[in-house]
Amino acid sequence: MEIKFEESATKGSFFVEENGQRLATMSISKAGDKTFIIDHTEVSDSLRGKNVGKQLVAAAVDHARKNNLNIIPLCPFAKSVFERVNEYQDVLKK
Repeated sequence: MEIKFEESATKGSFFVEENGQRLATMSISKAGDKTFIIDHTEVSDSLRGKNVGKQLVAAAVDHARKNNLNIIPLCPFAKSVFERVNEYQDVLKK
């Protein structure tokens, strides 16, 4: 499953698309030059149980690491993943 990323000047999203239809999306908002906020995560029922939400968070963490960014997980789902995965603490905005 391929996770894609798109961004504009102030927003962006990590997403999974099949046949031109988005089945999973995690939206972000930029908060300055070095930080972004995970606002919302949504996964289609057709992908439930496949850990797609966790994969979206992992993609955001990889993006943050590659670009020297920090993450503020406001989305309850993303926040719960950050609380459980100690390896993601390096990109968490303190």
